[in-house]
Amino acid sequence: MRNFIAIISLTISTVFAQNRFPKPDFESGYQYPTENYAAPAEDIHSWVNLAIMVLLMSVVTWAVHKKRVRTPVIAVSLVSVLWFGFIGGGCICSVGAVQNVALALTDSGYTIPLVVFLFFLLPIIFTLIFGRVFCSGVCPLGALQELVNVKNYRLSRAITTLLGIIPWFYLAFAVLFAITESGFLICRFDPFAGIFRLGGDVVLITIGVILLLISIFVGRPFCRFLCPYGALLSLFSRVSFFQIKITGKECINCDLCRNACPVDAILPPNENCVKESRMAGIRRIILYSTILPAMIAGGALAMHSIAGSLAKSNKTVAMNKIIAAGDTESVDAVAFYGRTGEARQLQEAADEKIAQFRFYSLFAGGFLGFVVALTLISLSLKRSRTHYQINHADCVACGRCFGYCPQNKKRG
Repeated sequence: MRNFIAIISLTISTVFAQNRFPKPDFESGYQYPTENYAAPAEDIHSWVNLAIMVLLMSVVTWAVHKKRVRTPVIAVSLVSVLWFGFIGGGCICSVGAVQNVALALTDSGYTIPLVVFLFFLLPIIFTLIFGRVFCSGVCPLGALQELVNVKNYRLSRAITTLLGIIPWFYLAFAVLFAITESGFLICRFDPFAGIFRLGGDVVLITIGVILLLISIFVGRPFCRFLCPYGALLSLFSRVSFFQIKITGKECINCDLCRNACPVDAILPPNENCVKESRMAGIRRIILYSTILPAMIAGGALAMHSIAGSLAKSNKTVAMNKIIAAGDTESVDAVAFYGRTGEARQLQEAADEKIAQFRFYSLFAGGFLGFVVALTLISLSLKRSRTHYQINHADCVACGRCFGYCPQNKKRG
């Protein structure tokens, strides 16, 4: 309880924290630069962090698959919050590396070090084999939420399913902005970075504190309803080779595991009483087959229609707008002309960025339409279950269910 109070007090106090070296306040409206597209440094510290991450994922794997105990997961969470969180500044490269990898795949002039790529890839490999052991307590963002959670209020299936769409939107926009060099959204809007660094943007810190307060009563709201990397890992966890089991013995349908699960990843027994004829089933399949391509096309067209507006967030497009308006006195305009910039070249570069937005927005929109369509279809499906089952896409391998299952307490 003391640790819990200390964590809450610390997070609330950081709302009022300021940067140690505050940003200069220019009356001209100059915006302090926040984007850096240079490849992250590959140094010994990064390799040490990678080794620690692999070690912690291995410990969680051993705990949830071999021993079915939660205590090591708590220990890993504490280490992660301390090392990757407060000491490392909350910068866990696996989450933000999605943007680096996306940019490297579309820009031949941009390369990322091997260690950064491994930060992105290794959690995916572990997830494909063992489930979301990275999310369990290795990621400091999830670990911090896990440590403050004391009570779980279950949300309805419809609400959790619809809110679960948000991470996919976040992922699509993050990738779109990254490959057009318009911003690394995941890094820019990290709500926990300021808490771990004890200073930063007050609005983001406030959002982080609110998320932590919600985490007390609703398990991992950021992981479930915001995290883009978690959404990506959920795909691989769904088909993991070694899936987590609540107990090695026969389920007695006591409902204790479901009540303990903080992320509503345990599905209760269900008898599908709706019986449909063969023709009704065929009509339903035809309907789904029609909805899916229609939603994909609709999403692509919708995103393409707002591509021009989204492109305004790109610094090249924004600068071109300033110069095209004839501005010669603002800080940005003076800096542009001071670099012997040519308006014609700037216009060409801006047009190229807008074209990139329009092209890639088609794929982003089609992807989002696909996600929305599958989500709506999933809400209409009813499956029969005779025992409690884990939804492996949502399970974050926290291990809470192990201690509540009476079958695990039996010897032999």
